[in-house]
Amino acid sequence: MSSAPALTAAQAGATISPMAQTPVLGVEFANALAAKDFARIADLFHPEVDFRGLTPRRSWEAADPGSLVSEVLRQWFEDSDEIEAVERLEADAFADRERVGYRFRVRNPEGLFLVEQQAFLSAREGRIGWMRVLCSGYRPIDAE
Repeated sequence: MSSAPALTAAQAGATISPMAQTPVLGVEFANALAAKDFARIADLFHPEVDFRGLTPRRSWEAADPGSLVSEVLRQWFEDSDEIEAVERLEADAFADRERVGYRFRVRNPEGLFLVEQQAFLSAREGRIGWMRVLCSGYRPIDAE
């Protein structure tokens, strides 16, 4: 498990319009993902979630939290991937959607990488019921 620091929506520089909801679910998701807290992630999603993701080489889909965790997120961030830091976290809300963007510094046996994802989501009964994620892929960087 990573000890990457968690940020609140306010610390993340969330921009909230007067008619929008506070982007809480997206920030909670990003922080749970940074910590690789897959149990917390499963709790954040509605049992009938509509999830789709796009990575550089394939598209991903899941219809329930268990599949989302085991067949998608644990593939994106494997046991050997140590998320060392949350380099950036931005959140916003508009109309009936939230947007969260996050950049992780990840170390694994192949080296040091930055991974950025942008996600759009909607709540259903207080949980994430709809989500679309676009991933940059693992981008190599020089070790510090």
